[in-house]
Amino acid sequence: MTVTVRATAIGSELKPLADVVSRPGTQVVLLGGSKDPNAKVTLVLLDEHGPAFVVKVATTAAAAHVVRNEGYLLEGLAGIGLGSLGPTVPRALGYLSADGLPALVTTALVGVPMSVRYHAWRHTARRRQVRADFAAAGAWLAGLQRRTAGRVAPVSLLGEALATIGDRFTGHPGLTLLRARLGASAAMLAAYSTPRTVVHGDYWYGNLLLDDGAVVGVVDWESGALVGEPLRDVARFAVSYALYLDRHVRPGHRVPGHRGLRANSWGAGLAYAVTGSGWFPGVVRQYIGDALTRLGLPADLWRDVLLMGIADVAATADHPEFARSHVDLLAWVLKEIPS
Repeated sequence: MTVTVRATAIGSELKPLADVVSRPGTQVVLLGGSKDPNAKVTLVLLDEHGPAFVVKVATTAAAAHVVRNEGYLLEGLAGIGLGSLGPTVPRALGYLSADGLPALVTTALVGVPMSVRYHAWRHTARRRQVRADFAAAGAWLAGLQRRTAGRVAPVSLLGEALATIGDRFTGHPGLTLLRARLGASAAMLAAYSTPRTVVHGDYWYGNLLLDDGAVVGVVDWESGALVGEPLRDVARFAVSYALYLDRHVRPGHRVPGHRGLRANSWGAGLAYAVTGSGWFPGVVRQYIGDALTRLGLPADLWRDVLLMGIADVAATADHPEFARSHVDLLAWVLKEIPS
């Protein structure tokens, strides 16, 4: 199979996706879809040697913009040179056309998604395994941020997220509390600066591929930036990992391995990470604290960074109910934290 349209040639006439997937010997696997309003569909094209290409297909005009941007970003990453991390990032090969919308073609990375072992029987109930996941994610991210560190600028992500939340959720009953409490955290964080680095933008465990416990691939760069705030990725991993701790537990029941945590409300695991005192909040605190120290900030800002990560999801998530759930959770958690 050969794809000859380069990502920079987005304005040219594109070969139809249907012509490629219908070629003799080509097998197609639907890797994933999305419930977001502006969804993308991901296909894996297989040849006789295994996964050959990944095709991300836009389903709306807004999704098309995101798909194009991911291609441009991946080209930018290839251009700056990531050294030994280069093979862990997909390469943009070109575009196909799917009913008039672009379908981005990239190389396929080989590895097992961290989500596979995350959802394995009682994986998140075991402290050693959870620590290994955070260590693997933190090590890859540290490597990316060291290699791409550039100009230094104040931490502004929480302030920006809070402003977006105010515009997006006007009239929310918790908005006054969020502005007061998170506004104070935003001002505290803004007193510090970090190097600007490459940012993945959606650095959650479902986008990390593992081999022998190490991250060997990071996919889905559609929310990324060549220059951005490194704490965004640090916080996003912790937020996503904590959010689904109770995924396989019946409502009202205790979450195995986490004393004091019950599956009694949406986001219970995330609230536990922010306010709890068990081993899991300790792992989260250590992971964020290590990243803060590496970036030149005090480790005791870990909670402010974790709250910033929740606010960032509320501000940026496409799915309105998912975003609002994070706002609701923020309002609840802030009431539980002594002022």
